[in-house]
Amino acid sequence: MSRSRVVIVGAGFAGYQAARTLSRRAGKQTEVVVLNPTDYFLYLPLLPQVAAGILEARRVTVSLTGTLPRVRLVIGEATGVDLDAGRVRYTDPECGERSLGYDTLVLSVGSVNRLLPIPGVAEHATGFRGLPEALYLRDHMVRQLELAAQADDEDERRDRSTFVVVGAGYTGTEVAAHGQLFTASVAARHRGPRPVPQPRWLLLDIAPRVLPELDERLSRTADRVLRRRGVDVRPGTSVKEAMAEGVLLDTGEYVGTRSLIW
Repeated sequence: MSRSRVVIVGAGFAGYQAARTLSRRAGKQTEVVVLNPTDYFLYLPLLPQVAAGILEARRVTVSLTGTLPRVRLVIGEATGVDLDAGRVRYTDPECGERSLGYDTLVLSVGSVNRLLPIPGVAEHATGFRGLPEALYLRDHMVRQLELAAQADDEDERRDRSTFVVVGAGYTGTEVAAHGQLFTASVAARHRGPRPVPQPRWLLLDIAPRVLPELDERLSRTADRVLRRRGVDVRPGTSVKEAMAEGVLLDTGEYVGTRSLIW
């Protein structure tokens, strides 16, 4: 008797749990395969701590091969599904086009950054959905503060020390909260003939309050903590246009910045 194959596309929370459950319950005649771009499960809620240097990157990942011993891992990014042929098309890490046959298909591809049709966002904003972006943001914040200290022009010094976060949900709120503490620490440690300007953080959201998914009491507490740390919280506000050296808000205000975090 030939073995049947279950292919799970995506190893986020849902895909990881599906693979673990199916591999435990499936018999020897069923092969469970996970197709995922990386060999780890990423705990997204802790990415802001990685960007702020509180946690090392490896602390927020779980090895798929190490924790799913009965599952075969295929590294690649799904590009399409042929339902008639029962095959998933994917691109491997070296850009090779491949396909994988299945008897049962589970799609758990997760989410992506929601890029609204706002001019300049795709070109100038920094996303925040994975380890590379979190590590990039940490280096970017340090680099901008160092460049601010070296700049002679006062406007450039101010702009490089300004960070704009769009989205006051769980991730955006934590990025602003931890980012403010991190940049303030970097600025305080700087040694040189000219000090780093005081970092400025803006947190924007079209919602009327931060963390709109939570109870209003918790939302008010988060808002109070953010403002106490010096974060400029602006509910009911978003970006109208993003440019290389600043953003135009929908209120008509222009904010100079080299750091738009989406």
